[in-house]
Amino acid sequence: MKAFPLSSPLPSLHSPKSLIHAQLRKPNFSKFGPVLLPLLHSRAPSKFKLFSSPVSADHHVPLEAAEGTALASERSEKFDWYSQWYPLMPVCDLDKKVPRALMVLGMDVVVWWDRNENAWKVFDDMCPHRLAPLSEGRIDPAGRLQCVYHGWCFDGSGNCKLIPQAPADGPPVQTSKRACVAAYPTIVHHDMVWFWPNSDPQYKDIIAKEKPPYFPELDDPSFTTVMGSRDLPYGYEVLIENLMDPAHLPYAHFKLGSTQPFKEMRDREGGRPLDFIVKTQGIEGFDADGFGYIQFKAPCFLSYRITTPAGNNKESVPRKAALIFMSVPVSPGNSRYIWAFPRNFDIWVDKVLPRWMAHMATNIILDSDLYLLHVEQERKIKEMGPKNWQKACFLPIKSDALVIGFRNWFSKYGDGKIDWRGKYTDDLPPTPPREQLMDRYWTHVVNCSSCNGAYKALNATETIIKVVSVGLIGIVAATTQGMLSAAARTKLAVLATVCYVTSRWLAHFIYNNFRYHDYSHSSPEKVMLLVRIWKVGLS
Repeated sequence: MKAFPLSSPLPSLHSPKSLIHAQLRKPNFSKFGPVLLPLLHSRAPSKFKLFSSPVSADHHVPLEAAEGTALASERSEKFDWYSQWYPLMPVCDLDKKVPRALMVLGMDVVVWWDRNENAWKVFDDMCPHRLAPLSEGRIDPAGRLQCVYHGWCFDGSGNCKLIPQAPADGPPVQTSKRACVAAYPTIVHHDMVWFWPNSDPQYKDIIAKEKPPYFPELDDPSFTTVMGSRDLPYGYEVLIENLMDPAHLPYAHFKLGSTQPFKEMRDREGGRPLDFIVKTQGIEGFDADGFGYIQFKAPCFLSYRITTPAGNNKESVPRKAALIFMSVPVSPGNSRYIWAFPRNFDIWVDKVLPRWMAHMATNIILDSDLYLLHVEQERKIKEMGPKNWQKACFLPIKSDALVIGFRNWFSKYGDGKIDWRGKYTDDLPPTPPREQLMDRYWTHVVNCSSCNGAYKALNATETIIKVVSVGLIGIVAATTQGMLSAAARTKLAVLATVCYVTSRWLAHFIYNNFRYHDYSHSSPEKVMLLVRIWKVGLS
């Protein structure tokens, strides 16, 4: 990997050398581990260390104007957004009987299961006949992808195998190249479906030459992993910067973690100085220290790896955990967040608590800064222009080193923007109503097999309880004094009331956790019940 110093001159970023090459000190995980508790899906021990110890009193480093030449001469290497592997969805959230529509880099694709080749396939989501979305289609009895508009059928290579309207004794129009669908290289890796967004024949066997990023924890049988995905209403670069900014945790996610005191606390939330150092950087990303071992693999992957001593005398191996974040560019102002949190301790938790409960906790964390990122950060940076990002943001402290590292990479190799190949202008989509902006159902629940199953089951339970309540009230009303004793009528009335109240509570719970939750930073106590239940379960 070709590397360049993070402190190299950059007209669009003022990043002083002292800011980037901060001294790395012994990590301290005691504060922010609990904040990430719902993400890790486990109980963080007191020895779990994650953040660097407080820096010296002169930690404030003013950002002065960077000096040096422009990067135009250094941009001989251009990042190719269409020659990379992109994760689409965890396999557990895909249905082999139903095609799934997704968007990546502004490309509409359909993911479907080819039982003839026993493999997942990714096509353009567009029938060559009348341009109907193939994701609305179905798998025909022969195992082919069928367009439901006129019945055209395609095999796993994208070749058209049947045009019902073509005469059997006529010309074989289905063999025309124009009757084919673009098929992309596809692979299942780390229990996720990945695709290469270039259907050129030269990339047909790209998997033999270049493989998706490898994370050993996801293949280690001694680890357990929680996976999930959610579509977010802000752009790829905003998402990945947010994941590179642990300093926001005690504020944007206030009271979602521990409030235990520390030696150096600047306020009630527990904010304190943090040290980060970016070691090497090149077109493939960069490595860093300060929050365990940190690695950014361009364009999508950010991982934090943490190793701590064994939790007690019964444990003979160190505790290892990783936070693996995948930020997928969808369209301007939209991104897909895929997460995987492997760990080699508290394995029993994933066997006891259902996956949808872990996703509820993660969604609370995502919601708590979603509005900030969509309205405040992305749109205000857009007003200044991506190349003038440093004019909109003032980064005088060492905790911003990872964000500066990403902006350096994004500016040098991506020219400060994603290559949408002319599909979009520079305009961001309009801001929808708050309830639509923070929607959980269409951005996560409908695409998650666990949450969708829980949503349907809880709705059915709520309906049954409501029916029982109405039925009991009807029995009480229909019976006379002689048919039931006063005590029996009273018991039925009380039971009906309890059922009704339970159904109303359950309806509220379903709406709040599977539809829409209006997170309030001024009243975070409203969202604390689930987190408290989570902590009790893990204790």
